[in-house]
Amino acid sequence: MKTRFLSAVSLVVLAVLVISCSKNYDVVVVGGTPGGVMTAISASRMGKSAVILERTGVVGGLPANGLGATDIATRGATTGLFLEFVNRVKEYYVNEYGPDSRQVKDCSSGYHFEPSVAARIFSEMLSECPSVTVLTMKQFDCQRSNIGMDGSRIKSIRILDRETGKTEVVKGKVFVDATYEGDLAAAAGVPFKIGREGMDELHEPIAGKVYKYWGGPVADGTTYEGDNTIQAYNYRLCLTRDKDNMVPFRKPENYDREEYVSLIDDILYGYHTGSASREVTDKQREANKETILSGGRTTIPDDRWGIAKVTNMVTLPNGKTDANNQHMAFISTDLPEENWQWPTASWEWRDAFAKRLREYTEGLFWFAANDEAVPESFREEAQGWGFAADEYTDNENFPRQVYVREGRRFEGMYFFTANDAEPPTDRGPLHKDAITASHYALDSHAHHKREHGRVHLEGFLSYRTVPYNVPYGVIVPKEVSNLLFPVPVSGSHTGFSTLRMEPCWMALGQAAGTAAALAIDKGTPVQEVDIPTLQDELLKQGATLVYMSGHSPSDPDFVKLQKEALSGASVSGN
Repeated sequence: MKTRFLSAVSLVVLAVLVISCSKNYDVVVVGGTPGGVMTAISASRMGKSAVILERTGVVGGLPANGLGATDIATRGATTGLFLEFVNRVKEYYVNEYGPDSRQVKDCSSGYHFEPSVAARIFSEMLSECPSVTVLTMKQFDCQRSNIGMDGSRIKSIRILDRETGKTEVVKGKVFVDATYEGDLAAAAGVPFKIGREGMDELHEPIAGKVYKYWGGPVADGTTYEGDNTIQAYNYRLCLTRDKDNMVPFRKPENYDREEYVSLIDDILYGYHTGSASREVTDKQREANKETILSGGRTTIPDDRWGIAKVTNMVTLPNGKTDANNQHMAFISTDLPEENWQWPTASWEWRDAFAKRLREYTEGLFWFAANDEAVPESFREEAQGWGFAADEYTDNENFPRQVYVREGRRFEGMYFFTANDAEPPTDRGPLHKDAITASHYALDSHAHHKREHGRVHLEGFLSYRTVPYNVPYGVIVPKEVSNLLFPVPVSGSHTGFSTLRMEPCWMALGQAAGTAAALAIDKGTPVQEVDIPTLQDELLKQGATLVYMSGHSPSDPDFVKLQKEALSGASVSGN
């Protein structure tokens, strides 16, 4: 297992695309993901110059490409620059539509947002940092020859300008891998893992090969054995029912109807992966079929209907939705197995897979809304939906980036596992070198396609955690002295599965930018950054290092309570 923008804001974006002739920076960030953006912003606010090298034409990663329903289980667990982003989102909707508007209600205090708004906020935050340079269409290829090393230090990297076809050399003092894949750190020789550990390996509560009812128990076939597979990717779509802002689903050029025909029986018989399906009898399923063929809707408990059977949707402002994979479905927008090569593949292979995944996704929605074998009542509901016409206008209203849920996982100074997000306390084990708190379930999407007789797609699971704190060591390599990786962090498959949410990545990016600035100021390797000083700086920036219910960075005694908690003292209200 070891191996291994949006026309609406284009003017704002162009304002920050200032090309420096020096190509020499304090902090070089590869990847314009939210983690990369926050790295650059925090370094800039610490007085350092930074450059973001982004392969696409848009900075902002997945939030700017459909992930508008923020993945965080406990609001307030993660603050700092992430909370600043959230507050700016809310402020945008209040200023644009009024405090009592539907848009403000649907933005859920800034945690739910349209892709174009996310891109706008990221661009605004960057434009306020004159020492940050944003360069788009810059590709780093994971090859050792593209890194200039001096002993254990990275001196420079070579990148490809995708528009001119020419290569450029960028020099820096600290380099940051903020890619979803981990290309930079891998090229620098940092050991990494791909795949998943077995339960016996790290004694995690759930690991390895698992078949599990959604919302229910594990089932036959579960062995908890490790392997070299990775969880499925998809696109986070922006859908709407607003006829005045809707582009109908389209049939892709490479359409294979056979990929979707299993959906017909799923509709007729109400097959789904939820725990309630255990109690459904054959007689109920036959009756359901007759009801649907007579023009009715499903009667099976917890069965989804229409487009909701193939995608899980969360409401966003302006009548839009964040449409993700439907966790109750046997067939949805995830495409398991076919992405296994992605973490270590070339960009040529990745681009081909991205096209394949897009056509698969477009075909699924076309089939659900138009195939004559699909029950008419189901088709009619599905036809009421389409792509939001004012999103991704430069890309036929389709997201530009694949949702890469997991790529390389590096072996850093600390290896985060599921046990770090578990009790004994209601906020997880204490890490005295914590750089953020966070909270989300252990969350993995499918590793395998549908299998006959199985209750769900293998590897698809959600497992409860408690709010936890994340140690500095997960973003620090053991040997390369001026490299940090706040996105492809150090952890097991299940440990990574909770860290991999954008709020946590933003917080880790903030910590990376701050740590980089401190390392530069002191002339020390990133491994030797003084932790108390780093924590003091993060607390000044409004970060939460240990979650305490009822306390927030706006409290006058917050910093004092945080330091007490980090010392291991019992703090009331936690």
